[in-house]
Amino acid sequence: QVSFFSTSPELSNKQRFEYFSRTIPSDHYQVKAMVEIVMRMGWSYVSIIYEESNYGIKAFEELETLLAKHAICIAVKEKLVKDSGVADDSAYDSIVLKLLTKPRARGAIIFGSDQEVAGVMRAVQRNNATGSFSWIGSDGWSARSLVSDGNEAEVEGTLSVQPQANPVRGFEEYFLNLTVESNRRNPWFVEFWEDHFQCRYPNSSPTPNNRLYKDECDVTKRLHRENTAFEGQLQFVSDAVMTFAHAFKDMHRELCNGRPGLCDAMKPTKGTELLKYLRKVNFKGLSGDMFQFDPNGDGPARYNIIHFKQTSPGKFQWIKVGEYLGDSLHLNMSEIQFKLGHPQPPESVCSLPCDVGQAKKYVEGESCCWHCFNCTQYQIRHPLDEKQCLMCREGTVPDPSHVTCQEIPEVFLRPESGCAIGAMSLSSTGILITLFVCGVFIRHNSTPVVRASGRELSYVLLTGILLCYCVTFALVLRPTDAVCGIQRFGAGFCFTVVYAALLTKTNRISRIFNAGKRTAKRPSFISPRSQLFICSGLVGVQVLINGVWILVSPPRAVHHYPTREDNHLVCSSHIDASYMIAFGYPILLIVVCTIYAVLTRKIPEAFNESKHIGFTMYTTCVIWLAFVPLYFGTGNHVPLRITSMSVTISLSASVTLACLFSPKLYIILVHPERNVRQSMMPVSFLKS
Repeated sequence: QVSFFSTSPELSNKQRFEYFSRTIPSDHYQVKAMVEIVMRMGWSYVSIIYEESNYGIKAFEELETLLAKHAICIAVKEKLVKDSGVADDSAYDSIVLKLLTKPRARGAIIFGSDQEVAGVMRAVQRNNATGSFSWIGSDGWSARSLVSDGNEAEVEGTLSVQPQANPVRGFEEYFLNLTVESNRRNPWFVEFWEDHFQCRYPNSSPTPNNRLYKDECDVTKRLHRENTAFEGQLQFVSDAVMTFAHAFKDMHRELCNGRPGLCDAMKPTKGTELLKYLRKVNFKGLSGDMFQFDPNGDGPARYNIIHFKQTSPGKFQWIKVGEYLGDSLHLNMSEIQFKLGHPQPPESVCSLPCDVGQAKKYVEGESCCWHCFNCTQYQIRHPLDEKQCLMCREGTVPDPSHVTCQEIPEVFLRPESGCAIGAMSLSSTGILITLFVCGVFIRHNSTPVVRASGRELSYVLLTGILLCYCVTFALVLRPTDAVCGIQRFGAGFCFTVVYAALLTKTNRISRIFNAGKRTAKRPSFISPRSQLFICSGLVGVQVLINGVWILVSPPRAVHHYPTREDNHLVCSSHIDASYMIAFGYPILLIVVCTIYAVLTRKIPEAFNESKHIGFTMYTTCVIWLAFVPLYFGTGNHVPLRITSMSVTISLSASVTLACLFSPKLYIILVHPERNVRQSMMPVSFLKS
């Protein structure tokens, strides 16, 4: 069988309908075209009305599957009773009222026949719902006057899908020239003639219809275009006939080798053999279109997209606005208008897209309906799950549109910052002064002032002071693991060198004068070599502490986030109080030095700067008492913490440099006449 009007999708199943073919495409493609139109309109929430017949039910099943595949939701789905005589107005009103319960579903697909759809349009009019819906129609009712006549405003804007059929060339002229007398071979032509002209043809056989006609037909009447309407899809009929003709032709050519008439190979002709040739036909039909069956034995998927448009106020007509060929939709959007002067398609979505920085909370049971809620200040909408907000990780914040998390610029004590420049200026000045003092001491290395101050320890002390100033430059560099290691080792080490030398000096002075009160014997371990050995031992303790600390907790440059919008690049030991491990031992040395300074405060002024050392230690204690709370109080502002540490180290070095070496420089440079042995000894010592 080759059908020209059967469109049900289930007929494509060749397991069930092996010998069925058709020249018209399956409704499967009509449904695909409808879904493509829905997508082109930008709709994601539509209603479906379908006829309660095999035609409508099968189409609905296809629609439901395809719409779900493209994430398009069905707001309302309603059946139309097939027999319009059974359904009353209330049934159609009920359908329209249900559509109105979902006002955001402006798009509606109707898959049905003209009589039923006309009932829907009248119900739309009765319920004052004109303009509430934009229809997408099937071939069963589109371009039918029964639907549109009297319902123009309700049907306006409809987009409909129709199988593409062109006129069969020459058929109209042939048919209009037929008469009963010239077409006696067609036994049904007399009945057509009687029904067409509402009369009884002379000498015709009685039929159920012509008994109703009292007038006798005028045999001189003729068919013409004004009184004859032609079926628009005759192409499928002619193609069905032509498929058999071409199948027999191809079969004859192959089996009979060009011999005229039926050859033995075609006697009898088997259906399975003919089907093979039938499915392979490829020809130009009487309409001028090429024809061949698809793999399912269906006609080619060719559809016209027609549109019911108000071309001018009060004037409506169906016009072609596109095509659906194969799997491709072509729409001329410039020709489409859903209301006069309104070319833009209406919005048919359950919920509008959420703004940037918002996530969705779906309405229960509705996959296309949701409420939008704002993500918090430091969240973005999850890129993979639109129902969730995603917290930006530390060190990042949402961009202004809350779409992505962007890195917070790193903050660290940059060398070009004001604080760093101030700290480096102070250190640079201290370095120059320290080098100047070293130069003076080296030049006057053998003079009484330099010798009396303990040359070896003085040089150790100047080295420690110089290291204190140099540490500042390590503190203001961009933190890396190596820089952090230098900072951690250098900050405590330089202080230890300074205060180990001072402690060795004060301890030597104390032991000399305490021993002098008891005996004239020279105390042990007061020689320069012994002093350097003691100082080295004290410094070695700090080296050991730093070494163990670095092994247990290697220095690392890390990101620190004191607040949600800060991203500090710092050394790990700056974040907590662990840096005090580096300063714990130097602070102990400062405390012991200060105790010795108090104990030796009454020693004669001329002997080995004991009072200068005391003043140095008192001032250093004040500086450190100010530094410790400042260090702990600036935990959330690491650049300020580092700056305060740098300035504290430089101030401590400067106090030591000024208090201990300025008196000696004064004598060496301003009063060289006092740079003699006698002036370096107390009077009582000289007399003895």
